[in-house]
Amino acid sequence: MSLAEFDEIKYDHSAERLDKPSLYLLKKARKNRANGLEQLRESTKSGTIYVGNLSFYTSEEQIYELFSKCGFIKRIIMGLDRFKFTPCGFCFVIFNTPEEALNAVKYLGDTKLDDRVITIDLDPGFEDGRQFGRGKSGGQVSDELKFEFDASRGGFAIPLANRIGNNNEVANNFGQNKFNQHNHSHHGRNFNGGRRNRFGSHQHIPSQKQQHMQSEGADQDMFPQSFPDNNENQDDAYSNLQNSDDNVNMGVEDTYIPE
Repeated sequence: MSLAEFDEIKYDHSAERLDKPSLYLLKKARKNRANGLEQLRESTKSGTIYVGNLSFYTSEEQIYELFSKCGFIKRIIMGLDRFKFTPCGFCFVIFNTPEEALNAVKYLGDTKLDDRVITIDLDPGFEDGRQFGRGKSGGQVSDELKFEFDASRGGFAIPLANRIGNNNEVANNFGQNKFNQHNHSHHGRNFNGGRRNRFGSHQHIPSQKQQHMQSEGADQDMFPQSFPDNNENQDDAYSNLQNSDDNVNMGVEDTYIPE
């Protein structure tokens, strides 16, 4: 299948044509090798246009008032949420002749309606079922992918907590996973297979200097093997451990270490 008649550059005019199919239609036609080219040709003859980026609160009367400037409108089909049956931001406008549809694409593209810049594209023709949104929530797929709050299009299509994983179930699982990782490995070092006392403190592993002092018969109370089980005494035990480390470091110069 070749789309040369739509892709090739024509130098008949100095400006780009405004009534040509959009990049979306061209991409869709390339994917559909069976009848994609035929649908592209039909879009220039159908008299139907697709209008997107509408506000959820734009009425059918407003759309009729705007597009009736380009010709006689036979029908306006509002896009609906397939679960709630409420407007979801797009519509189809069917004109009496294809020339009127091309005029709408040429002259009303990028027009502001309800403070929103609407998009207008050619369409091969309306079929029953296309008036419903194709997103998982019932609306348009583009609304489900956005992260900005848009008041005129329903705010957030998906709750913020569900999109960033901040609900209670996800948060609890995330916290439990982080605790398990910390339990088995602490800054890349294993502490006796991740054994911890019931208050979650790590078992103390003496340094090489402390092990040497222990082998020389130093006081064993200076090197506690683990923190006490009492929460109230943990701070005292930690301060005592720091003091004992300071004492060991101060006395290292006077200690004979055989080579």
